[in-house]
Amino acid sequence: MKKLLLNGVWKMTGAGYDCQGKIPGSVYSFLLDNKLIDDPFYRDNEDKALKLCEYDYTFTRKFDYKPTSNKVLLVAEGIDTLADIYINGKFLAHTDNMHIKYEFDLTDFLVDGENEITVIIRSILPYIKTDVAITGPVDCMKGFPKLRKAHCMMGWDWGPRLPDGGIWKDIYLLEIDSARIESFIIDQKIDNGVAFLTPKVITDVGADVKILLTHPDGREEFLQNITINKIEKPELWWPNGYGKQTLYTVTASTLQNGKTVDSVSKKIGLRTMELVRNKDEWGESFYHRVNGVPIFAMGADYIPEDNIISRTNKERSRVLLEGCVLANFNIIRIWGGGYYPEDWFFDLCDELGLMVFLDLPFACCIVPNDKKLFESIKKETLQNILRVRDHACIAVISGNNEVEDMIPHNNGHRGWGFELGDELINGYKELYEDILPKIIGDVAPHFAYMPSSPTSFSWDLAPGDEGYGDCHYWSVWHNNKPYTEYRKHYFRYLSEFGFQSFPCEKTVNSFTLPEDRNIFSRIMEKHQRNGTANGKIMMYLADTFLYPSNFGDLLYASQLLQAESIKYGVEHFRRNRGRCMGTLYWQLNDIWPVASWASIDYYGRWKALHYNAKRFYNPILISCEETGEKATRQNVNVEPYEHDYATKGKICVTNDTLNPVTGVVKWALRRSDATIIDSGETPLTVPALSAKYIDELDFNKTDYENNYLSYEFNVDGKVVSYGTVIFTAYKHFNFIDPNIKLTVNGDTVTVKADAYAKYVEIYSDDSDFVLDDNFFDINGGEVTLKLIKGELKNLKARSVYNIK
Repeated sequence: MKKLLLNGVWKMTGAGYDCQGKIPGSVYSFLLDNKLIDDPFYRDNEDKALKLCEYDYTFTRKFDYKPTSNKVLLVAEGIDTLADIYINGKFLAHTDNMHIKYEFDLTDFLVDGENEITVIIRSILPYIKTDVAITGPVDCMKGFPKLRKAHCMMGWDWGPRLPDGGIWKDIYLLEIDSARIESFIIDQKIDNGVAFLTPKVITDVGADVKILLTHPDGREEFLQNITINKIEKPELWWPNGYGKQTLYTVTASTLQNGKTVDSVSKKIGLRTMELVRNKDEWGESFYHRVNGVPIFAMGADYIPEDNIISRTNKERSRVLLEGCVLANFNIIRIWGGGYYPEDWFFDLCDELGLMVFLDLPFACCIVPNDKKLFESIKKETLQNILRVRDHACIAVISGNNEVEDMIPHNNGHRGWGFELGDELINGYKELYEDILPKIIGDVAPHFAYMPSSPTSFSWDLAPGDEGYGDCHYWSVWHNNKPYTEYRKHYFRYLSEFGFQSFPCEKTVNSFTLPEDRNIFSRIMEKHQRNGTANGKIMMYLADTFLYPSNFGDLLYASQLLQAESIKYGVEHFRRNRGRCMGTLYWQLNDIWPVASWASIDYYGRWKALHYNAKRFYNPILISCEETGEKATRQNVNVEPYEHDYATKGKICVTNDTLNPVTGVVKWALRRSDATIIDSGETPLTVPALSAKYIDELDFNKTDYENNYLSYEFNVDGKVVSYGTVIFTAYKHFNFIDPNIKLTVNGDTVTVKADAYAKYVEIYSDDSDFVLDDNFFDINGGEVTLKLIKGELKNLKARSVYNIK
């Protein structure tokens, strides 16, 4: 097998431009690398960049080739999206699906010596505008559902309208001069501590096949093709937090005349992965069971990392996913409005122990009921499911994001109110309930499949029925409900819920001028795609904090709102482990610098939410269900005789480890200067994979404006989890100046406070870093934090006391 890579320097012309750039690449990457356009993420440059998408662009390069008698293929692993391909001026093929790997026979197109390949990327705008009535989100360009292109490239409520185009994956010639491996898959079964592997290698012509298994310790053994092979005492793969991410290497080779002519290697994890749905007293369970262990899913929803795909790479994704592991994630959900990630993305998830809840790339839109389009979708699905089927990380495949929720149901669920005729609804059912599950069942029967996220697996139940399937819950945020609303619900598995915040000041500065730095300026609103969401943040802020007196503190306060909201929900659901078995908050990351639901911003900077996730996703978590003034008093002007209240705390320890944990719950009722009014200790043993409360604490209507509760769980004299709660809104609590002082010593920073400080942020205008804790509470005294990455330079500190 001979491979001639066509990546590298190409020429691009179009819209009056003539320049060179690198493939994989795109219109925007070529123009940016040549400094021919301004950064489309800066201020409102998006509008100018969008106009460039009205034109066609021609990509060309020359290459030398010496013809032989062998067949030659052009392999294009990813072309985005409408394209015409020419070889030496002769038309070869048309493409119309970004998600497909194309192979074309160009044997008769090549000449001896210099050849030229031309790829004309057509503007998608005339194509999608031919049917603008196709249903989709208002944030997107009309008509986008008819095109097999990452939906979010055409706008979303967190992303810009920048429908870039180009050659986004490898492109090469493949000369077929020997036996070629056409397919290599591995079926596995584990039973009574023994693994059974059945490799299946299919070649295009007859050849000898050799399959080598390399154990984690380096031992090697050969496996028989299309035969059940027995592996004694396998080392299992586990999600993060439950064990090691042990991987085996399997290499398949074809041999002709004793010589290896083609080979494919993949790493696999040996494990059982089930989606458990059993009837119970609350409806039907929905959880992942790995190697027989019921896993509480802890993670977030992943979106594409950049509108300009060529700027995404393995190193960048590794940093993002390692940040998930640092925050105790065991799963991510790949949202359905993007594209199938590269192989290395799934390799990273295997390596890091991050299970993957994989949406197929359909989101919030009804795909036209078009047979030609369905044939293209069949091809893309088959290719990509075969590509990812042997990854240990894949936990479940969802047919789409929120499309089932758009459709009226038999129980009276009205959908999203769009006028959908029978043709579109029938097309939905054919695609997601027939075509896709059949493909997956045929080639990857070990995958759990669900038609949509959310789903209740029945047209007689609403997709958001919290007793069945997974749920997306948006009453907090979209419907303006307070985050205390989470405690009224017991979702079996919450795969999407969120709360917005602004990024930090350095990130805002990257896309604004000084005069733009008001959240209601035109530029700040251009970088806020969720309608009037900046005003919504202010509404929630008014209910929680004092009004910040400067821009930086306003951004900080928005991040505290976001962290507090998600923390409030996750802790409640984890206290109800067993009934509730998953929380994946919306969202992990950003596609550009923007106000959004992300916990890590476009530049990789951790928001308050991500640091809080590290705590509320701690495998051993102490949390408190507090009762305070807000439970009975909605505003400060309720007449005293109408206002009764309690100040109580129900402290719970959740243990998501495989072993029982024994420790001591320590609590203290404190004044705002952190001095102790009352305290107590309770020895507690929490069985594996369970949650356990201590007796409810009643503080007899303590002074909620000045007193608060701290709590921690100590194991072997070490604090493994901690927290604090107050019994009123932060804006009504009398914080006193904690007089925070910082001392840096190498890769540590010691924080000293004279009083109670809530959500202490250590930050710098001059450097980026990640600490082992941040946006934390301190009960006076001092705490030492360790640097995980970055540089501790010109540090500053603030807390809720500073929001005024």
